[in-house]
Amino acid sequence: MVIRNKDVIQSYVLSTAKYDFSVYEKRILYRLVEMVQFSMEGQKLDKDYSIQPNLFGDMTGVTMPLSAFLKDVNDQNYLEVKKALTSLRNKTLEFEDDHMWKLIGLIEIPKYVKKGYVQFQIHPEIYEAILNFSKGFRKYELKTAMSFDSVYSMRFYELLSGQKSPLIYTIDHLKMMFKVELKYKLTADFIRKVIDTAKNELDKKSPYSFKYKALKNGRKIISIKFYPVFKSENRDPNLERNDLKKQTSLRWDLEKMVINYLIENFFFTETQIKNNLELFIVAQSKVDLLYELSMIKPKAMEANNPQGYVIGVLKKLIK
Repeated sequence: MVIRNKDVIQSYVLSTAKYDFSVYEKRILYRLVEMVQFSMEGQKLDKDYSIQPNLFGDMTGVTMPLSAFLKDVNDQNYLEVKKALTSLRNKTLEFEDDHMWKLIGLIEIPKYVKKGYVQFQIHPEIYEAILNFSKGFRKYELKTAMSFDSVYSMRFYELLSGQKSPLIYTIDHLKMMFKVELKYKLTADFIRKVIDTAKNELDKKSPYSFKYKALKNGRKIISIKFYPVFKSENRDPNLERNDLKKQTSLRWDLEKMVINYLIENFFFTETQIKNNLELFIVAQSKVDLLYELSMIKPKAMEANNPQGYVIGVLKKLIK
C-alpha cells in the first residue's frame, strides 16, 4: 500500500507511555492514531477504513485493510501483521503520572477477514489517550514513522520530533519506558543497542535526530542528555510548504483540530470562535497553536471564564 504522507499529531501521554512493541505493532498504532486524528478533524475516511462506537458505547470498533500496516508496496509480510495483532491483544499500555498508575489493554477481539481486512475494538481510554493533549503532543511525518526498521527509532522519533530544547532522561526511566529493563541490564549494551541504533536510523531517514551526552555520577552513567538535531534534507518538501503557508498567510483556514480542541477543552461555542477568528488565525500563523492551548489549559480550567482567559493569553502571546 502506498502511504500518503502527512503530519500526524500524537499526544505526549501516548508517546511517553511504557510499552514494548514490535515494529509491526507500532505501525498498527500509527494507523490508529491517524484514523482518530481524521475523525477529530471531521474528515471523511477512505471507504476501506471505519472507526465507530459499538451499540453499547463501551468500545470503539476499527476496520482497516491489512495492507495499511505494511512498510510499503514491497512489504508482503502479512503473517507478521497477524502476529502483531495477536501480540497486541495480550499487551497493555502502562500510564503513570504524579496522581495515578494504570494499565489498559490496547485492543480487543482482533479479526482478520480473509478478504484482506482487519477488525478490532479499542477501549474508550485508549481513544482518549490518543487525543489527550493536556501534557503536550508531538507532530511527526506518518511516512517516516512507518519506514523505520527499529522500534527504538520509532520511539525516539516521537519523543524528539519538533523538539527544540534538550531533553534529559535517566537510564532507568528510558529502560522502563521501552520496557527493556531485563533485556539490557548493562548500560553500555542499552546505549549501543537502543540509543545508537535509533540515532543511526534517524540520521538516515528522519527530519529529526539527535546528539547525546552521557551524564555521570562518578564513573556511573545515570542519565542521557539528548540534543535535538533538525535535518532539513529529510523533511518532506510538500509538508514543509504547507507549514510555511500557515505561517505566512492569514487566509489559511483555522485548523479543524484547533476548532475541536477549543470546543471540547475550553467549551467555546462556534459563535465565540467566529467572533475571535482573526485572533486564532494570527496565533496559528505565529506559534504552534495546539501546543500553546495545551499549555494554557490547566490554568484556564481554574479561571471563572476559561474562554476569556484563553483570549487574553493569546493576545499577549502574539504581541
